[in-house]
This record gives sequence, C-alpha cells and structure tokens, in this order.
Amino acid sequence: MKTADDAARRAIIEEYRLLDGVPEPDIQGLVELAAMVCDVPTAVINIIDDRFQHQIAAVGLEPSVCAREDSMCAAVFREPGHIVLRDASLDDRFVDNPFVTGEIADVRFYASSPLITPVGVPIGTVCVFDDRPRDLSEEGSDALALIAHQIVDVLELRRITRELGESNEQLESFAAQVAHDLRNPLTALMGYIELAADVVDVAELPAATRALGRAESVADRMSGMIVRLLDYARVGGAPIRLKDVDVHPLVSATVEDLRAVGADHGVEVVVDVATPVRADPTLLGVLLQNLVGNAISFAGLHSDAPRVEVRAETVIGGVRLTVDDNGPGVPEAERDLVFEPLERGSNAEAPGFGIGLATCRRIAHAHGGRIGIERSPLGGARLWVIFPE
Repeated sequence: MKTADDAARRAIIEEYRLLDGVPEPDIQGLVELAAMVCDVPTAVINIIDDRFQHQIAAVGLEPSVCAREDSMCAAVFREPGHIVLRDASLDDRFVDNPFVTGEIADVRFYASSPLITPVGVPIGTVCVFDDRPRDLSEEGSDALALIAHQIVDVLELRRITRELGESNEQLESFAAQVAHDLRNPLTALMGYIELAADVVDVAELPAATRALGRAESVADRMSGMIVRLLDYARVGGAPIRLKDVDVHPLVSATVEDLRAVGADHGVEVVVDVATPVRADPTLLGVLLQNLVGNAISFAGLHSDAPRVEVRAETVIGGVRLTVDDNGPGVPEAERDLVFEPLERGSNAEAPGFGIGLATCRRIAHAHGGRIGIERSPLGGARLWVIFPE
C-alpha cells in the first residue's frame, strides 16, 4: 500500500539519479565493504520506490529489480534503526516471503540498515544475508549502520556536485530569459507613453488617458515580475529562522489579497491544518502565496464550482503540506519542467511569469525539504512540500 511519503521518496530517488546505468565505483565499494565487515557472502544496496525494489549494487549476486511487495527490505526499511535476524524464516514478517521460502531465494540470516536522507526520508537499505542461520557481532552491526550513513553521504555529495556543475549554465539561461521577458513589456510601456505624450489636443485627452492606463498596466506587470525575481534571488541568501508556523493566517492573507483585486474567482478555500509547519515564517508566506494563488487561478478559470484545499499532515521525517485544486492539473511530462525559472508548461492560460514555482522549489530546498506535483483527488493538481523535522 502506498503511503503519504511515497511521492517524496520517488522525487528524492529521481534527484539522486540512481536507477540509470551501472553501479558507481564508490557505491560498489561500500557494498563490498559491508559484505567484508559482516563476513557474509552476499550484500546488496536496495533503493525502494512506490512499486519496486532496485538493487543498485551487489556482492554475491547480479543486481536486479523485484516488486516491492516481494522485497524483504520494503517490510522494514521505514522502521527506525536496523534489523538483525539469525533466521528470517522464524520471523512473522518474512515467513511467507519469496526470498525466504525458496521461490526467489533461501535467505536465513538477514540484516539491514535503512538509508535515511538528510530530510529524514528512507529511500532503501544496505542489507547482508546468508542461506544459513548465523549471528552478527556487535561490531559488525555497528559497521553496517555506519556504512548506511556513508552511502547516503556519497549520494548527497554526488547530487550537490552535479547541481553545482549545472548551475552556471542555468544562470546564463535564466539571465537570457529574464532579459527577453522584460524587454517586451518595456517596449510596450515606452510606446504607450510616447502615444500619450503626442496627444496635445484637449479633445484627444480620453485617448491619452487610455494610453496611460495601458502604460500603468504594463508597468504593474513589470513591477510584479521584478518583485518575483527578487523573491527568487533572495531565497538561500539569508539565514533560515525556523519557527512553528500556523498556516491558517498565511492562507487567509493570500485569499484576502486576491479578493481585494477581484482575482479570487469565487473559489471555496478549505484549510485543514492541525499541525504547525516548522519553517521560516516569511519564506513560508511566499511559498503559500504562490501555491495557493496558482491553485485559485487554475480552479477559478476551469471549474464551475472552484475549490482549493490546503492541508498538512505528519509523515516520516517531517510535515507534508499539500495544496489541491480542481483545475486542469499539470501533465505528468511537465511536472519537473514547471519548477524551472520562467517555465509555465504548455498551458497558455497559466498565471504569472513562470517564477513562482521556481521560487517555491528554492524555498523548499533552503529548508532541506522537497516539493513535487501529482494528480489531486479533486481532479486537478496537488502541490506537496515536505518540511523536515
């Protein structure tokens, strides 16, 4: 059965890029170390998503993929600490498991330690096993737990190194896109102002007024873009001040702001948040302004009975905040793309400038968390954010 943290786990696994290609030498070296210090013939590093167990490195067998429901590690990897069993066939959790019964293997001795990411989300295990009952020394048990931490450290180092390597290219592309998007409204603004300035006849004052009104509208658009660019740029530049934050007033403020300018579209907004979110109050306000504002816009434009629901629930490793709407949703192929700066996907009616979700992702990452999109039970989009404990 899928759990509330499966979406976060899947997103983290995708960021680590673990399921493509052959095992990395450093990862393979750690699984070989696990087999050696535990003095067993077989050791495996498993990555477990919402459907499968992926053996990304192994000693004593060829790495393969199996269904999550067949996995021994999937039954225990979300439990704190690690597991050591002299004979797995005597354990109620594994007595019918195909890795124990002989259908896939004949595991008896089994020990595993979970791979816990820095945000507290378990993504798999390092496990060792044998086809005969045996004991594991206290030193071997401690070493297995230490190796699990080292595996996660290696994955984090690889991810950060890759992201830093990509950052210069992304910044150049971002700067070019910003220059292009600001140039168009600036040209329009100058044109409207020139048109108004050319009107000298009193009889033409209404035309001048209309031109200046359009200039003001374009100026507001540019001002909004600049504010959002500054929000995006500021995230990560100042220290995060963590507090337990009540989400209700932040959502209410966003709705009131939209209502004041007639942009709330009559959307029914339901807030069901009994759990406070541990976050920087200012940054959480920016994040909710973007997520709730987007949800209201899409639901209001695409539904006869528009509805937005904001919820928070405790999950393994922290609090999961969700914003659901009954708008058109986001195509699965675009769910990563829309978090890039100045990207709005294929929806031509998408509100804003394509900066809001990029800002939200930076805010989530600045807190050590994760953000993602999936289909909402309401029929539209569900935006979720994991804030770690």
